[in-house]
Amino acid sequence: MPELPEVEVTKRGIEKPLLNAIISSIYYDDKSLRQPFSPELKKLVNAQVLKIERRAKYIVITTTNGYLVLHLGMTGHLRVLDHETPMDTHDHFEIGLKSGTFIRYNDIRRFGLVLYFDKTKDPYQCEPLKSLGPEPFSKEFTSEYLFSRLHRLKKSIKQALMDNSIVVGVGNIYASEVLFLTKISPLTPSNKITRKQCEALVEQIPLLLKESIKKGGTTIRDFSGADGKLGYFVQNLYVYGHEGEPCKICGTRIESTVQGQRSTFYCPHCQK
Repeated sequence: MPELPEVEVTKRGIEKPLLNAIISSIYYDDKSLRQPFSPELKKLVNAQVLKIERRAKYIVITTTNGYLVLHLGMTGHLRVLDHETPMDTHDHFEIGLKSGTFIRYNDIRRFGLVLYFDKTKDPYQCEPLKSLGPEPFSKEFTSEYLFSRLHRLKKSIKQALMDNSIVVGVGNIYASEVLFLTKISPLTPSNKITRKQCEALVEQIPLLLKESIKKGGTTIRDFSGADGKLGYFVQNLYVYGHEGEPCKICGTRIESTVQGQRSTFYCPHCQK
């Protein structure tokens, strides 16, 4: 599943051809994603693109005729293509530009979202965006804030970090990795996390995500950016996917467990 760095890489990849461009066509097929395509998407034809932003794992495109909100789901990706590129089997949505460039959304499992909001609505104050927690790069994400959200929770710190109402963008891969970097066991109850550990998490989470963005994201399964290139941050992973291998720091075998139906990887020596 694309996580925050992969979505940021995708956003940057589509930004250059999209920004200030005029939308000449909108195409969607008859297959529903997580929600059916709205006929109101056609209102975007002849609109100018004013802004492209990322909020959590959503891409928000502001135009003169309303807003387009995209979520890549589990297997979705956007590609920047020319008009001669034929449609693939799982191409479900397309933005055509007057420049002759096309932005196509491909999603094998169809768990993504393509939503339209008209100009009278603020998409950031509507579901699914309004209930999201702070961005990990924002000034609101402080150690005091994190401690205040954690100290009443009994669920594990791994599950808390993946809760988008607490902080966005720390998906399964990066939660395992940042807990290793801060030497915190993923099994620790959230209400046992100290202020000092919160300081370490608030420092390491943005650093980890920025490094992954810099390296094009983490190539897990079939993720690639808008230019089709694969990310290579996977080479930097310490514990995720390394069960049974020696820890790169102490040599202890990496272990795994399941938390909230997601695999967690950790070093039992470094993360006591």
